Amino acid sequence: MIDDLDRRLLSLLRAQARTPVAVLARELGVNRSTVTTRIDALTRSGVIESFTIRLSDEVDRDAIRAITLVLSDPQAGQDIVRVVRGFPEVERLHSTLGAWDLVVQLRAPSMAEFDAALERIRAIPGVRDTQTSLLMNSLTGH
Repeated sequence: MIDDLDRRLLSLLRAQARTPVAVLARELGVNRSTVTTRIDALTRSGVIESFTIRLSDEVDRDAIRAITLVLSDPQAGQDIVRVVRGFPEVERLHSTLGAWDLVVQLRAPSMAEFDAALERIRAIPGVRDTQTSLLMNSLTGH
């Protein structure tokens, strides 16, 4: 079970995962060993699955980016998630409530590779329908 200190630590790490432990400790008002122990425990327990980087849209301006909504057979949802997670084009994957079951954020270096990824998603057993919107410009600055 995570407590308020863990939540505050996770919030700081979400904003900047490379923040030095000393800075995290100062922000949280605890000592460095507490921060290190908490990060280790959150990682061991699976709360923190991985540390990663997020590239600026400016780095790969020509990449094809899209959001694909997926409707699945009720019994196939977890199988679809396992398959889609393995696609290198998948940047983010979310389950949803409403008309669609999954939201898949895709990034591919070319339209041909994007099309191939989309076809692989559509071919997964249990996928009933998809709807895709290409992303143009990021308006949030991150």
